[in-house]
Amino acid sequence: MTACIVGWAHTPFGKHENDDTESLIAQVATQAVADAGLDPSDIDEIVLGSFGEGFSPQGFPASLVLQASDAFRFKPATRVENACATGSAAIHQGLKTIAAKQGRFVLVVGVEKMTGLPGPEIGANLLKASYIKEEGNIEGGFAGVFGQIAAQYFQRHGDQSDALAQIAAKNHHNGAVNPLAQMQKDLGFEFCRNPSDKNPYVAGPLKRTDCSLVSDGAAALVLTDVDTALGMDKAIAFRAAVHVNDYLPLSKRDILLFEGCEVAWKQAFDKARVSLEDLSFVETHDCFTIAELIEYEAMGLTERGQGARAAMEGWTRKDGKLPVNPSGGLKSKGHPIGATGVSMHVMASMQLTNTAGEMQLRAPKLAGIFNMGGAAVANYVSILEPLR
Repeated sequence: MTACIVGWAHTPFGKHENDDTESLIAQVATQAVADAGLDPSDIDEIVLGSFGEGFSPQGFPASLVLQASDAFRFKPATRVENACATGSAAIHQGLKTIAAKQGRFVLVVGVEKMTGLPGPEIGANLLKASYIKEEGNIEGGFAGVFGQIAAQYFQRHGDQSDALAQIAAKNHHNGAVNPLAQMQKDLGFEFCRNPSDKNPYVAGPLKRTDCSLVSDGAAALVLTDVDTALGMDKAIAFRAAVHVNDYLPLSKRDILLFEGCEVAWKQAFDKARVSLEDLSFVETHDCFTIAELIEYEAMGLTERGQGARAAMEGWTRKDGKLPVNPSGGLKSKGHPIGATGVSMHVMASMQLTNTAGEMQLRAPKLAGIFNMGGAAVANYVSILEPLR
């Protein structure tokens, strides 16, 4: 164990018409520090995760965190970015500070304000997380990239529309009881399975219910070392925190394998000295339902090409053998790019402290988290457990 999460905060995800990046940051920064039982003056370093890329007119956002409290003034603050895994990248930066003994308490904030732009601009910004030289003209933006992945998967392994609809329905069912989720509605399998005016095809075989939402929101957490955490009210320890990157161009790899995801999980299991069977639940990066399906295979839940079994046989439901996305995932909770990785760690920490309300699983002991940037390019896996 290298560090612990000792406090957190999370705005509702959705459309925040009266908030900008700055106000979203301020809400969670002060709340997370207070939740840890600390004063802003106790924080030694601030790391902000924000994808940016045209979503906010304000560049250079690191010092916006200082607006939350005068006591943050003159603290080191840095903005990091790693596409849709930006939140996890910010956490890793904080973990390195703790490991290097360069600070005792690190505040990590993830944020994105996405809904202030017209749809085409949002799509153009998101497409920047792909390899523009080869993939910049794909129709449908980033959804188009995953539409192509889904079409290739169907070609290799057969039509998986039923499985994708099961994944969407599961995550909407879970998100219906998450008060922080953008879409708190249990849509059901039939709605997710059948194209309709309210659920049209978006890209390739992917329908609207297969795609995560455009969201505003922020999440934050406080990190400290294990010795310090032992004396605090709550402490969630990192058994493992792994980061691997793969090639950016889809043309340089078999995109149906999510090999970076597979390597990250294997390294995390080795470091934590556990296996997939030891996990109580997983929060995984379901930016599109096809991604969650392939991630089942990459984490070792099923054989290659058989991810549909986990969805169709109920393995990943809350009452299944490995609940996946009890929070509702990106599909239901929302996906404000820079906030997502931090949100996943907050949701897992809530489960492990039995403070997840109606989302709560029965006595979870060990959490797995997978957060990715791009199409399995930046891959982060965390394994978390209560310190005591």
